[in-house]
Amino acid sequence: MSPTRSNSQQVPSSSLEEIAASARNGFACMFSTSAEYEAALIDERRAEGRYRKPNDWPVITFWGCVLAIACVVLLATV
Repeated sequence: MSPTRSNSQQVPSSSLEEIAASARNGFACMFSTSAEYEAALIDERRAEGRYRKPNDWPVITFWGCVLAIACVVLLATV
């Protein structure tokens, strides 16, 4: 037997190239810039309803209660 390896034990270089290409594709990003990523992230969050306009009713209710208490106090002192 000769000390050299047989061809069945060697990995063909084309398969190594294919493996390397598939590994690189696994790390590929679908966004080319961070601005595209941020825009897609904001669109997704808007679709979930995270960026709704805050409701003004708690503030209106607070000031209505303050006004009602002030009226009661003023009418009680008269």
